[in-house]
Amino acid sequence: MKINVPVDRFDLNIDPNWKVLEIGGGHNPHPRANVIVDKYDNTNNGHRAGDIVIREGQEFHLADGEDLPFDDNAFDYVICCHVLEHVDNPVKFISEMCRVAKMGYLEVPSLMGEYLVPKGAHEWVFLSINDTIVGKKKASIRGLGEGIDFGDFFLYYLSRESIAFKLLIATYPDILTVRYQWKDSLPIKIDLSEEEENYFTKAWSKEEILNQFPKRSSKKELTLFFNAFILLSKSMINKILKGYKLRKLDDSIGLNSKK
Repeated sequence: MKINVPVDRFDLNIDPNWKVLEIGGGHNPHPRANVIVDKYDNTNNGHRAGDIVIREGQEFHLADGEDLPFDDNAFDYVICCHVLEHVDNPVKFISEMCRVAKMGYLEVPSLMGEYLVPKGAHEWVFLSINDTIVGKKKASIRGLGEGIDFGDFFLYYLSRESIAFKLLIATYPDILTVRYQWKDSLPIKIDLSEEEENYFTKAWSKEEILNQFPKRSSKKELTLFFNAFILLSKSMINKILKGYKLRKLDDSIGLNSKK
């Protein structure tokens, strides 16, 4: 059952006493996770940006997310971010998540995100349609994986250099990702109805757009914008101040070296 759409994986209300599992923590595990599972060791980093990292106090298991080595309800919460798009059987993977944990958080690239920021290693593309995670094989979707790739422009340039783009994604994260917090069950399907198939194969109607991006009030839109603007401003100011301190340190070292 869907209970929330968090802003990101750090916008989760996890009780400090809960036992938390993360599947596919990779090079950047969630700091709240007690146990980390990854399918591959450091000899296979094709799905990661670097070697596996295990934070102090975290326990690590090398295991397949489709066959987790844990008892039923062994965890209070499970986190899985940007893993489901890589797996062989998403339905079995989700079934295992729901078996070992009572609730959790799932994050995957959206259909639009896969067009804008494509990754060759992704096998599946997902949408949340009427509170169900709906998946389709990426290779079967027109225009994906055909050599046209602006991923670096959006992911490594605009996301770092453009304030306007950062504000857009901060206020409309659904453009790039599907985020889903669930309890008791997480509905998923890969055998699509004609209506669901249309989301992946045809231009969206007004109703389909509103299904994915519900209309907001002007008050909510302004609140989201100003909150995002304040957070981004603080981040940029801290970055500027940090750079200034580093330059001052370099100047100081340079002056001392001349003496």
